[in-house]
Amino acid sequence: MFNMRMSHAAAALGIAGLMLGSTASGALAFSATFRWCSGSPSFALRDVPQGTVTLQFAMTDLNVPSFRHGGGKVAYNGQREVPCGAFSSGFTGPSPPPGQVHTYEFSIRALGPNGAVLATTTTRRKFPE
Repeated sequence: MFNMRMSHAAAALGIAGLMLGSTASGALAFSATFRWCSGSPSFALRDVPQGTVTLQFAMTDLNVPSFRHGGGKVAYNGQREVPCGAFSSGFTGPSPPPGQVHTYEFSIRALGPNGAVLATTTTRRKFPE
């Protein structure tokens, strides 16, 4: 399912991107967009499911999916944004060969207190832009 809506926060930051999301009930709700910055990207969040205590991020280079970029986990307490540099370790930023533009996708899982996946979403962006 595709969700082409941008949140007001995302629009204010100039963040555009393809957002795909689902919840455990199958309803389209949870979504995110991101922008590149030094360190890990910043994310604008929308409709994070109630009961979420952790957000788990994983980045894939869609042009070279075998390369493991990693990601990170962030405690969630209702914030609408995850700031630049929030992943303390285990993340390798975008690194396409010189002269190439690659598409990167973040998969984001909203996890409950027992680690159960409450919802998932993905968001994509090219680098460099």
